[in-house]
Formats: sequence, structure tokens, C-alpha cells
Amino acid sequence: MDRESDRREEELRPEAGRPSTAGRPTGGVRRSTEDAPPLDDRRGVLDEPHRGVDDGRITRDEMRRAARDGVVDREEELKGDGLYGSSTGGPILPAALAELVGTFILVFGGTAVAVGAILGTPTAGAAYDSLAVALAFGLALAAVAAATGHVSGGHVNPAVTLGLAATGKFPWKSVPYYLGAQLLGAIVGAVGTWIAFGGPGRNEAKLAATYPAQGVGDLQAFLLEILITFILVFVVVSVATDDRAPAAIAPIAVGFALAVGVFIAGPVTGGAVNPVRALGPMLVAGDLTSAWLYILGPIIGGVLAAFLYDRTMAEG
Repeated sequence: MDRESDRREEELRPEAGRPSTAGRPTGGVRRSTEDAPPLDDRRGVLDEPHRGVDDGRITRDEMRRAARDGVVDREEELKGDGLYGSSTGGPILPAALAELVGTFILVFGGTAVAVGAILGTPTAGAAYDSLAVALAFGLALAAVAAATGHVSGGHVNPAVTLGLAATGKFPWKSVPYYLGAQLLGAIVGAVGTWIAFGGPGRNEAKLAATYPAQGVGDLQAFLLEILITFILVFVVVSVATDDRAPAAIAPIAVGFALAVGVFIAGPVTGGAVNPVRALGPMLVAGDLTSAWLYILGPIIGGVLAAFLYDRTMAEG
């Protein structure tokens, strides 16, 4: 009886040197304790960035890195690659429509104030003066840049569009759409001023179309339009296309730059600083005197400013 009990205990007792399988799942490939990693290594598998990759497990650092990269990619996608964060790869129709409306606001807002000043029409007090004209154009551009900048870039000026395209910051395929929309918006803006002031606004004030002042030659006016457009486009390119510049100040900066240009050139050329701002009122008023200088001058000044900033000051 004692021998039988001893034999049964011997059968139930694990063999010497063989690890017990108690608590282990049956089936599959068995692994000896010699193949298992030390306990310290297994504890640190989630804390070390490159441990656990081979067995398909994802570490905490990898999850954090993936989440951070996803947020950055989404921010870049929303930010856009154009002026004021607009996208240069989106549908052209909304962008062109934004350019049309923006140019209408700029031309209508500025020329209406200018016609009021020319005619001496009083409002709630004294009539407008030349200070009001410059401020009206500057404030209108600031408002337009803030309202449409994220849609189309808020160019509202062929000099800006061509300057950006010449330096590779705007696609050439979109240039005809932008220029056409800007010209149409300027014509509609001039018609709005005509509606506001009637016959005197068109016949006497010429809808505030820009012409060289008496005694000013076309060459002098041409050079001045180059200079003042250079100022505007340089500011536009610097604050709206360079990520180092705070985005919030861009509309204010470009509005101030346009006001400065009108202050400078207003008594000499009328301060167009924009080909379509000159052409729109000229076409509606039926007088294209010296139109060439208001087309070529701003375009040359805008392209020069864009090239200067892009080649010397833009962040590489």
C-alpha cells in the first residue's frame, strides 16, 4: 500500500529540471524559460520607443508621435498654400467670384468717396476731402483682404496677381480668370458710383477715374505709378506669403500701404496703384486718356517688388 502511494506521488511530481506547465495554456508552440526575455526587459516594452516593434505592439511614444503628426498635417491642409492662407489648388469659380466682389467693394468704396470730394457734396457736415479719399481706399482694401483673403487671396489687383505668378507663388493657369474677374468687378464698382451720383458723377467727376494732373507728363506719371505700386505689392508679398509674418496684421498692413500710395500720388496721378481701379471708371466714363501708363506702371512695379522680396528676403 505504501509503495503504491509512493509510485502515484512520483508520477504526479514534475520531472527534475523540467519547468511546470501549471497555469500555461495548452496547445501552440511551447517556449522554454531560456528563450523568454528577462522580466526587466518585458516591463519596459511600453516605455522604450523601439521595443515591441517586431511583435506588432505599438508603444506610447509612437502613438503620441502619430497623433502629433496628424494634427500638423491637418493644420497644413487647412492653412492652404496661397496668399493669406488661400488654396491655389481649389475650384477656380469661388476664387474668381471672390475677386470680382472684392474688386467691386474696393472700387465702389473708393471712387464714391472720391466723387463726393470732387463734387463737394456734403454729408452730415463738411464735404469729403483728399484725406478721406486715401483712407477710403485703404480701409476698403483692408476689409476686402480680411473678407476674401482666405478664399482667393484677396488680390483685387492685377499687379499683385502677376507679381505672384512671376515668382511662382501663384499658378499661371488661374491668372486669366483672376484678371477677368478683377476687371469686371471694377466696372461694376464704377457703375455703382454712377448710380450713387448720377449724371454729375459721370460727366463732371468722371467717376473718379485717374488721369495725370495738369502739367504732369505721362512719363512722370508712369514712373510714379511704378513706385507707389512697388510699395503696395512689397507689403502684400512680405506679410501675406511669408510664414514669419503674423497673419492677423496682413489686411491692416496692405490697407495702410494702399493709403500711403494714394496719399503720395493722389495730387499727381490720382494714385491708381491698380490697373483695373483705373480702367473700370475710365471705361464707364468713356475716357481712356493715358490708360497705358495706368496699366503698365502698376504691373511693372508689382513684378519688381515681388521679385525683390522673393530673391532677397523670403525665407528659403
